[in-house]
Amino acid sequence: MSAALPSADEADAMPAQHAPPQQARAFAPGSVGNIGVGFDVLGHSIDGVRDVATVRRIDEPSVRIRAIRGAVPGADALPLEAARNTAGQALISLREKLGLAHGFELELDKGIPLGSGLGGSAASCVAALVAANAVLARPLPREALYEFALDGESVSSGSRHGDNVAPMLLGGVVMATATRMIPLAAPDWLYAVVVHPDQVLETRRARAVLAEPYPLAQVVKQSAHLALFLTGLQRGDAGLLREGLVDLLVEPRRAPLIPGFAEVKAAALDHAALGASISGAGPSCFAWFASPADAAAAAIAMRQAFAQAGFDSRAYVTPVAGPRAEVLD
Repeated sequence: MSAALPSADEADAMPAQHAPPQQARAFAPGSVGNIGVGFDVLGHSIDGVRDVATVRRIDEPSVRIRAIRGAVPGADALPLEAARNTAGQALISLREKLGLAHGFELELDKGIPLGSGLGGSAASCVAALVAANAVLARPLPREALYEFALDGESVSSGSRHGDNVAPMLLGGVVMATATRMIPLAAPDWLYAVVVHPDQVLETRRARAVLAEPYPLAQVVKQSAHLALFLTGLQRGDAGLLREGLVDLLVEPRRAPLIPGFAEVKAAALDHAALGASISGAGPSCFAWFASPADAAAAAIAMRQAFAQAGFDSRAYVTPVAGPRAEVLD
């Protein structure tokens, strides 16, 4: 799913709202990036954790961030300079590429922990874009926001990858390329447990351990796992998902950065998980299950495993077909 921005002539032909609102609030959910086998191209949204953005139209042709709030540790240290903030940069890109005469003032309420592997930086820019889109005279289709979200996400990660922003924009499981968001089917019986320990792992550090080249044989095996995984989603086949949800490339290099990961993964697999791996860059871990009951039972065991490693944690039990970002008011 992709959409080009409207040309000037097309924009003139589009029906305008009589009086666009001056302010809007929107939320964006957390996400599981990569889903193990789909590094930088697969992700799914999750229920239970979110960021909220409030955007106001201003006459000044600029983007400014008025405040960043939230009980999330470190939220007050996030940059207020728009160009250094994921949400701010996303709105700068929106303004510039649409040639808007007006600007935006932004407030962020952070609910997703920083450096958690739950897509916190992506959620801020997606929530800001959905809110800003709601105050435009001619709001864009959802898929047209993708390129601006990629611009914002690159501020945090140092690269343009859509495995977090795409599922936040569309909901559920999404394949994200450089130019397209492709929603993928996820059966309603498929549930995830996402466990976030009291650890912080910066995305740039987690990406640095992936710099060394991979043997071709490993890449071929990973490709087979990805094919099995995607086919399992399309068919709603738990057996194929179990065979496919095995990450040979990223997980082995990042696992040593997450104390307790091996034990948490083992606890999930011992409690009927179809597969388990690292959520995004970590340190959060996720596992998929064939029923909400299996997921609820495993969540307890996964938290206990982190506790035995010396870390408190929070667990989110969520449909894999999670929510998408929406306007709140």
